[in-house]
Amino acid sequence: MGHTYNVTKKILACAALGGSLVFGGAACAKEWTSVRVATEGAYEPWNITLPSGEISGFEPELLKDVCARIKLECKLQAQNWDGMIAGLNAGKFDVLMDAIVITPERQNEIAFSIPYANTQAVFVSADPKIIASMPSNEVLKLSGDPTKDKAAIDKMKVMLKGKTLGIQTGTAYTKFVEDNFTGVADIRTYAKSAEHLLDLNAGRIDFAFDDVTFFTSALETPDNAAVKMIGPKIGGDIWGPGEALGFRKADNDLREKFDGALKEALADGTVKRLSEKWFKADIRP
Repeated sequence: MGHTYNVTKKILACAALGGSLVFGGAACAKEWTSVRVATEGAYEPWNITLPSGEISGFEPELLKDVCARIKLECKLQAQNWDGMIAGLNAGKFDVLMDAIVITPERQNEIAFSIPYANTQAVFVSADPKIIASMPSNEVLKLSGDPTKDKAAIDKMKVMLKGKTLGIQTGTAYTKFVEDNFTGVADIRTYAKSAEHLLDLNAGRIDFAFDDVTFFTSALETPDNAAVKMIGPKIGGDIWGPGEALGFRKADNDLREKFDGALKEALADGTVKRLSEKWFKADIRP
């Protein structure tokens, strides 16, 4: 009686997720032919909703490539971030793709693919003299180990000494700035990234530090025409493993399919090409 009840529960659980059932002992699995992929469609340039209603951006283009490699029909649907993980686990969709950074807290709830991006951060300035003296053409990978990163950090200290630096509060970048440049620069914190841009344009601060993807979009607006990225673009393990696809923990077979395709896309230059198209930077992990 107990055995029958447990099997029935498993059948219902698989059916609730829309799966085709394949029995082997107590297991069941889905024969994947199509998947529903949730994204915000409102986090430019990672994903954006066009006037036509189509969802475009870095991630939708990468998804199209990856799904073609594994011969899956991938159906994108817009979903607010707040309900995304709960919706995945409830079977509302099968994959999450929304610039989701791998964190230990999220790993308690869902499984992740290998990272397909690791966002970089960069300094910006609106001071013509600073801009002229500091070209932005280098990608610097930091490990997060203070000993290994010391030489690179010391160069930044020289650049920032006696200057005023703006940073948004409560981010990984805030800690990096406060740990390394307190006492070197006058650090000013802001509730929103857009606020330090206002002070940059007004000449109240010399530098701001934030995500490359944020600045890529923000600096295209006329209000920020004077602001330029300067110095190295900083990436690497210091910011964590990176952004990845999210899956239900039970769907290891699906996750493995996507992992294989992502590895190919990283290896053959597809991710690099799309990254430079949408971010004007190589943000491969």
